Amino acid sequence: MIKLVVACALINEYGKVLINERPKGKDYAGYWEFPGGKVDEGETPEEAIIRELREEINIDVTASCLAPLSFTEKQYDKYYVVVLLYVCRRWNGHIIPMEGQELAWVNPKDIDNYNLLPADISFFASLRELI
Repeated sequence: MIKLVVACALINEYGKVLINERPKGKDYAGYWEFPGGKVDEGETPEEAIIRELREEINIDVTASCLAPLSFTEKQYDKYYVVVLLYVCRRWNGHIIPMEGQELAWVNPKDIDNYNLLPADISFFASLRELI
């Protein structure tokens, strides 16, 4: 089974990127990742990331504030995933973890301090170049 997933690297004014820890009860609980999730049938990737950011961390983002940065592919035990990474520097609202997940603003060069989901690891080379 192939899953299309979107993720967003929110970058704050200090050049740090938001990651969140997958909560207990979800696959790969305890791993850190970018906010995002599965693209539902009939959704565009941009619509999916806007919905996921609202559901997961309570912020509103417009498609014009999203910039595609990279993608990666990874075979996990249960499925094959294709992850599209977007970057966003502007959003409305205050970031609130809506699923009980832990959040962290990290410098891309310090990402080795976190147990990152394997599919997200390769994105940090691109982010280091961008920031």
